[in-house]
Amino acid sequence: MRRTVFNEDHEAFRETIRAFIEAEVVPVYDEWFAAGQAPREFYHKLGELGIFGINVPEEFGGAGMDSHKFEAVLYEETARAGVQFGGSGVHVLLALPYINMLATDEQKKRFLPKFVTGEEMWAIAMTEPGTGSDLAGMKSTAKLSEDGTHYVLNGAKTFITGGVHADKVIVCARTAAPTAEDRRHGISLFAVDTKSEGYSVGRKLDKLGLRTSDTAELAFVDVKVPVEDLLGEENKGFHYLGHNLASERWGIAFGAYAQAKAAVRFAKQYVQDRTVFGKPVAHFQNTKFELAACQAEVDAAEAVADRATEALDAGELTPAEAASAKLFCTEVAHRVIDRCLQLHGGYGYMNEYPIARLYADNRVNRIYGGTSEVMKMIIAKNMGL
Repeated sequence: MRRTVFNEDHEAFRETIRAFIEAEVVPVYDEWFAAGQAPREFYHKLGELGIFGINVPEEFGGAGMDSHKFEAVLYEETARAGVQFGGSGVHVLLALPYINMLATDEQKKRFLPKFVTGEEMWAIAMTEPGTGSDLAGMKSTAKLSEDGTHYVLNGAKTFITGGVHADKVIVCARTAAPTAEDRRHGISLFAVDTKSEGYSVGRKLDKLGLRTSDTAELAFVDVKVPVEDLLGEENKGFHYLGHNLASERWGIAFGAYAQAKAAVRFAKQYVQDRTVFGKPVAHFQNTKFELAACQAEVDAAEAVADRATEALDAGELTPAEAASAKLFCTEVAHRVIDRCLQLHGGYGYMNEYPIARLYADNRVNRIYGGTSEVMKMIIAKNMGL
C-alpha cells in the first residue's frame, strides 16, 4: 500500500533528521540513558535545526507551517533509531498549541523567539498528586493580589515531563471555586517563569521508560505571576485543555505506531543475524508467522495514524476519532513490541538492545493523555451508549 500522507518536502526533512540523529544522538545516547535525561545544550541544537519553529509564525522566527506532518516524521525517525529527544516533545506538541491559541501578540513577542531557538524550554503542569486524570479536582490556586498586578500561585504538580530543564511552565491552577453545576469551572492557565521566587523543582522521577526525558515534581509557594502572564481568559482553562486534547492524543497514537514499526525492523534484523541450531532464527516458520502477523498489525496502525494526521491538519479530527486512534495504535504497539521482544529471546531483556528500551518506553502510551479505559468511555459516549 502506497502512503500519500507525506510529500517531497517531508521526505527531505526526513533525510535531514536521520542524518542529525546518526551524528548527534546515537553516539551519545547511552550516556543520556544512564544520566536519565538529555543535556540542556542539546535543545539548542534542535533549535538551530529548526525543529522548534516549524509551527511558529514567521514574524516570531518560525517557519509558519500549519501541519503536524513534519512532527510525524520526527516520531518515525526517532523510533527507527531507538532514541528519544529528551523532554522536547512536550515543548512542541503540548506547550506550543496553547501559546499559538491563547497568547496575545505582546505575549507572543516575548515568548516565541526564545521558544524557537531553545533558549527557553517550555513544559505544561496539569497533573497533581492524588488527582491523576481528574483535572477538575486540582487544588493548586492562583489568587489575584489586592492591587491587581499579579496572581499568587500555591500548590504542587507531579509527572511533569520536561520539568527539570523547563524555563517556562504553563501551570493550571484554580482562580475560582468550582460551582455545583460545573466542577470544571474556575481553572486558569499561566505562563510561569521557573526562576520565580517560591518556585521549586522536587524529585526528578525515576521512570520505567522514557529514561532520557526529565520528569519531575513541582511546587509553588506564594509564587508571584504577573497578570500579563495569564494565558487566555480567567476561569476558562478547562475548556482550553479540552480543545487541545485531540492533537495530544494524535501525537501519542502516531508515536505508538512508529514504535511498533520500529520494533518489527529491530526484530527482523535480529532474527536474520542470530543463529540457533545451526540456522538463522528467521529460517523457522514460527519466526516468519510472528513477524508477518506483526507487520499486518503495523500496516493497519499506519493507516489509522495517517488518516488521523490528515484529519488533524484539516482541523477535522474529533475527540472521539482521536480517542479511537490512540486506543487502536497504542494497543497494537503493545502487542507488536511484546512479540518482537520475544523473538529476541534473552537478549530482548537487555537494555543494550533497542527493543528492550522500546518495550519500556511504549508502556506509558496506554496511560498518559488519557488511559485506554478513558478512551473507551469517550468512544462509547460518541456511539450513544
